[in-house]
Amino acid sequence: MKKLSKVNTVLGTIPAEELGIVAIHEHIGYGMPGSELDTQWWKTPEQRYEETLPKLRAFHEYGGGSFVDVTGICNGRDVDYYKSLSAKTGVNIIACTGFVGGDTALPHFARASVEYLAEVFIHEITVGIGDTGSKAGVIKVGVSRGGKMTDLDKRIYRAAARAALATGVPILTHLAIDAENAINIFNEEGLPLDRVLFGHADDGVNAQNTRDTWIAEQGGRVGFDTFGYETELPDPPFWARPRKERLDHFLRFLGEGHLDKALAGVDANCSPLGWPGVKGHTVNYLFEDLIPDLREAGVDQATIDTLFIHNPADFLSIQK
Repeated sequence: MKKLSKVNTVLGTIPAEELGIVAIHEHIGYGMPGSELDTQWWKTPEQRYEETLPKLRAFHEYGGGSFVDVTGICNGRDVDYYKSLSAKTGVNIIACTGFVGGDTALPHFARASVEYLAEVFIHEITVGIGDTGSKAGVIKVGVSRGGKMTDLDKRIYRAAARAALATGVPILTHLAIDAENAINIFNEEGLPLDRVLFGHADDGVNAQNTRDTWIAEQGGRVGFDTFGYETELPDPPFWARPRKERLDHFLRFLGEGHLDKALAGVDANCSPLGWPGVKGHTVNYLFEDLIPDLREAGVDQATIDTLFIHNPADFLSIQK
C-alpha cells in the first residue's frame, strides 16, 4: 500500500488512517433538479434530518467510520447539512465535486468548457464548496442515461482528470459502462487509473457489460457498490439483482486476484429527494447483510479489512 496521506472531510482534513470502515459510494440525499417541487415525495429539511440522523448514528455504533457522499452538483448536495450530521454522529462525511452525469447538469454547466469545469472542481477541492468552508474530497463523474458518453460527459470526465491531477483527489464514476471512452480520456490526460473507481460494476443493468476484469487489468479500481438493491426487496429499482447472484459476481472478481482493485458499498440514499427510495435499504446494509454474507461465504477478516478499511484509505488519500 502507498504511504497514506490526508483526506478532505466536511469538518476538515484528516489523516487517511482515521477513516476507519468506509461506506465508499453513498448519498445523504439525492434528487434531480426541481425535485423540491414534487408534492408526493419531497421532504422538509426537518423530515430529512429526522430520517437521516438515526441511520448515521447506527452506522457509527456498528463501527462505521466514514461516509463518502457522491451526490454532486445539481443533485441535492448540502454541505452545511453534512457538517451538522457529521458533528452529531461522529461519522466522517466526505463531500464531492462533479456531477452524477451530464444529463443532471443544469444548462449553465452544459454549455461550459473543459477549462471552466476543471476550474470549478479545483476550487471546490482546494478553496471550498460555496461559502461552507468545506473542501470536496472526491470528484464524481457519470455517463448520461442511454449508456454512451455524450459530449458533455466527455468534457466532465476530461475536466475531472485535470482536477484530479492538479489536486490529488480521486474520481468515482456513476456506472462502469462505456469504460473504454473513460479510460481513453484518463490516459490522454495522463491520470493513473488507480485514481479512478469505476462504480456500480455489480448493478443489474450493467453487470454483463461493465467488463470489470478488463478495467482492473487496465489498472482501474472497480466498485461493487450497489449491494442491497435486491430483487428480494420491495420496490426494487431496475438495476436490482438477486442477492446471491450479486455476491457471487463479487466473489468471482476477488477470486481472479483483484482484491487490491476492489471496493464495495451499498449506494444508500439516507433520505431520497423527490422519489420514495428502496424500502428497507440503508447504509447499514453494509454491517447487517453484506459483511455477514461475505463471512458466511468464507471471506476472512483480513480481506474484509482490506475491502472496507485499507483499500478505501489508499484510494481516498490525496496523492499528487
